[in-house]
Amino acid sequence: MAQHSPPSAAAPRHPGAGRGRAAGTPKGRQVEAAALAEVQDLLGDAPRRRDLLIEFLHRIQDRYGHLSARHLAALAQELRLAMAEVYETATFYAHFDVIEEGGAPPPALTVRVCDSLSCMLAGGEKLQADLTRAMPGARVVRAPCMGACHNAPACHVGHNLVEHATVDKVRAADRHAQPPRSALGFEAYRKAGGYGQLAELLAGKRQPAELIATMEASNLRGLGGAGFPAGRKWRFVLQEPAPRLMAVNADEGEPGTFKDRHYLETDPHRFLEGMLIAARVVEAAEVYIYLRDEYPGIHALLAREIALVEKAGLAPHAKVHVRRGAGAYICGEESAMLESIEGKRGYPRHKPPFPSQVGLFGRPTLIHNVETLYWVRDIVDKGADWFASQGRRGRKGPRSFSVSGRVKNPGVKLAPAGITVRELIDEFCGGMQDGHRFKAYLPGGASGGILPASMADIPLDFGTLEPHGCFIGSAAVVVLSDKDDMKAVALKLMRFFEDESCGQCTPCRAGTEKAAVLMTRARWDQALLDELGQAMADASICGLGQAAYNPVRSVFKHFREEL
Repeated sequence: MAQHSPPSAAAPRHPGAGRGRAAGTPKGRQVEAAALAEVQDLLGDAPRRRDLLIEFLHRIQDRYGHLSARHLAALAQELRLAMAEVYETATFYAHFDVIEEGGAPPPALTVRVCDSLSCMLAGGEKLQADLTRAMPGARVVRAPCMGACHNAPACHVGHNLVEHATVDKVRAADRHAQPPRSALGFEAYRKAGGYGQLAELLAGKRQPAELIATMEASNLRGLGGAGFPAGRKWRFVLQEPAPRLMAVNADEGEPGTFKDRHYLETDPHRFLEGMLIAARVVEAAEVYIYLRDEYPGIHALLAREIALVEKAGLAPHAKVHVRRGAGAYICGEESAMLESIEGKRGYPRHKPPFPSQVGLFGRPTLIHNVETLYWVRDIVDKGADWFASQGRRGRKGPRSFSVSGRVKNPGVKLAPAGITVRELIDEFCGGMQDGHRFKAYLPGGASGGILPASMADIPLDFGTLEPHGCFIGSAAVVVLSDKDDMKAVALKLMRFFEDESCGQCTPCRAGTEKAAVLMTRARWDQALLDELGQAMADASICGLGQAAYNPVRSVFKHFREEL
């Protein structure tokens, strides 16, 4: 090996010089004046705050189709952040295309083909192969669930969602999303009595304590998956010291889930009124709606309708912000969502403290999902008994089931809590597809486990499925038939968790990857997989790793004949 002599004492090196850098050049990546001007133009007069980092990354990505190193460096300087902070955030999210120095930008058109379970059942894998051949000038890539499981297969062409996708429909699709046309607008909602309950609360005709008691009596629980009683959550947040904040989880990324999308597209103001009522009750001065990036049309819709609400003077107590996600399932976990709203990677936080105590920006924070807030207005208007009286088998309330898979009429089905999947299929979905015999079902999305058709008479609600190793979660029901290979189903779900693991903790990061490898073998090693699954359940930081093994455990328990 060649020996390197130290620099000559007669010619000392400049302290700023380094390998590949001329003497006198400052350390680090230098910001190009042109790139800085381009970023400043995109940011306009927006405040230069750390929590807006992801919003600013979206602006650059939307304008240029990718994130170049020169623009990232300029953005870091503009926000007075270290380049590493900007880079680690940009590379965490799947929808940001970060191009390294000297790298080629992606093609002008990107087509993302959903590879979730429902789209796999509808031929999504063949569609991706066909599109790759038919569109050689485009970048065709697989992507996780797009919230269109009932209209599978689905694709995103640029920012436009294409449902029941075919090669011809994708070729002809516009690249730009449009706001949903079916939404009930502000004026129509007000004419139907909308915002009356909020107005009474703001005028002092209804008291926060009264509304909390009503919510507790209704037995409304969080409908995003955890099922925590909503009224009790309001009480917990209100007892914490001000100032308080509120965050809305509209990042429904669980494969099979699309109910929040349905309500936002059809009746957004019922949700917004419930949200503003909750914000007033807990005295939250600001509300952050965290919306998944797969719903660009809804983003435009909410921006328009919230502006009308504010103009009408119906939100004097709370400033409403809409923030876009960027393609990270983990941000459906409440603390990871808070991190993302703050402009960081979506890493789940350790608990305690809980978000009701130390949440967004370190403040006590009320967190709800869209459907939970959707019911608030009607509960306040019609009373707790109205809501609690609608269940079956002693269960309370209506539930919105996202049904997809092998049924004739998939979609969002508003049904009584406690209904069975057999009743759901027969009464609400028109039965099974022709030529398919009911074999199994996922009662709660990818992480909720799998049950056989012989267990189709269990009430679907909180607490009824846990004794069988499953849970209802966000009520994403995927129906499977005798045409489906259960090992392939479980592997598809495990690969989803592998892709979506944030990587923060080793049990989840390494466990999902190792499990997926073991599951590709012709014969599954149950002892090894069970040991791995138990380690993930015991030691993962959040629910992703803790529940990732549920589908595999279900296959060993209920479908052993297929192993």
